[in-house]
Amino acid sequence: MAGEAGRMKLSIIVCAYNERDTLLTVLERIQAVAFGPDVQTEIIVVDNCSTDGTRDLLRAVTAPNVRVILQPRNMGKGMSVRTAVAAMTGDYGVIQDADLEYPPAELTKLLAEARAHHAAAVFGSRVLGGHARYKYAYAYVGVRVLTAITNALFGGSLTDVATAIKMVRSDVFKSLNLACTGFDLDFELVDKILLAGHTIREVAIDYSPRTYAEGKKIKVSDGLRGLAVMLRDRLGLSKATR
Repeated sequence: MAGEAGRMKLSIIVCAYNERDTLLTVLERIQAVAFGPDVQTEIIVVDNCSTDGTRDLLRAVTAPNVRVILQPRNMGKGMSVRTAVAAMTGDYGVIQDADLEYPPAELTKLLAEARAHHAAAVFGSRVLGGHARYKYAYAYVGVRVLTAITNALFGGSLTDVATAIKMVRSDVFKSLNLACTGFDLDFELVDKILLAGHTIREVAIDYSPRTYAEGKKIKVSDGLRGLAVMLRDRLGLSKATR
């Protein structure tokens, strides 16, 4: 791991499924982020067998720090994250959605926190500082409930377990033995970091939620699957790598 004063490499994981309208904008905004002269970036885009022309756009991407992985079939977002983690070469890996809900510029906040504390993991919280913004009330309540359950079961002190922007130190990321293939990986990732004895730090981030009409994909059933994963991991039914 690069020291605070030394050079470091950040792997930015972008998982895409039918995000033709936003993906290139997200990539442009990532490239425009001023991480500092001592930070090298690699962007790993994993397309989950999109059917809307996203793949055609990705085939035209030629930036030298972008690697595109085209899944052979729709394997789920969690599998896309796992594919990218196996391929990444950075000191830290961070998940950045391919829509515009999470501004890439916010990644600098997570990286600064990670470097200042040599943190195992830093999450971007959508509720810290009283700035919670949700399109659907049930989504806000659901996240609050799932966060409380996570803290109770795994001894955490999180405010936003379901945030999509999660930065994890590479050695930790690769050691977790992740098994989920869908949105439930978001919860498995948290469970296994905490079970391994690591602390998860949080920073407040900006967030602009979209509606289902605008392309939002996560559903209530994904939250229920996340709850099932929590119980599985707490009961030791899935190996948590230490």
